[in-house]
Amino acid sequence: QVQLVESGGGLVQAGGSLRLSCAASGRTFTDYAMGWFRQAPGKERELVAAISRTGGTTYYAESVKGRFTISRDNAKNTVYLQMNSLKPEDTAVYFCAQGGSNWLPILSSDYVYWGQGTQVTVSS
Repeated sequence: QVQLVESGGGLVQAGGSLRLSCAASGRTFTDYAMGWFRQAPGKERELVAAISRTGGTTYYAESVKGRFTISRDNAKNTVYLQMNSLKPEDTAVYFCAQGGSNWLPILSSDYVYWGQGTQVTVSS
């Protein structure tokens, strides 16, 4: 049974930082790319960042480039999202997702398993 468990969300002031973690179990972690998505109220879910199975290749949405960093620790079966210089428009529920066969999936339909999400709220 595959499980993805996110942690690290919360309330932060604009300009602050948070680090999200996602602990994965149930599949060989190093076989799959990982991604972080977010969904704000009334908006579609969007890909924030993705990382290949080895961690050597990453993808970022334009809106977070230079502020967010995705990384993975394959020894701990965990993927991280370091979020700096947070803005109120970053407020959303953040989801961790595990890919399928694609090296670096960027479509939500390319992801097979999803976590429950963690709320990030950035106050102005």
